[in-house]
Amino acid sequence: MKTETSDWIDIAALEDIPPRGARVVKTAEGCIAIFRTHDDRVFALDDRCPHKGGPLSEGIVHGTAVTCPLHNWVIDLATGKARGADEGRVRTHEIRIREGRILVSSQWLAKRKAA
Repeated sequence: MKTETSDWIDIAALEDIPPRGARVVKTAEGCIAIFRTHDDRVFALDDRCPHKGGPLSEGIVHGTAVTCPLHNWVIDLATGKARGADEGRVRTHEIRIREGRILVSSQWLAKRKAA
């Protein structure tokens, strides 16, 4: 169940995303990929590789990175930056876990509308 507060949007339960998995939150402003690492850290990125726009949510999560399913670019989940020799960056979003629920900052929507 998605609920909203003034600063945070409740999008899912932590258990809804398997370890080393991802889910997509679709909005009118674009899609956000929510990733869960093997040690239950959660990250949120725009669901679009900076290389060719591949769906990062369909990539392989390893450590604190995801490998794009199209051309194997590795994206750091904490910074959104491409790793290795590749260059580019994807927007990250502030996220937190409260009482087993994943919350994403509502500020991302305001920033996107202003851009």
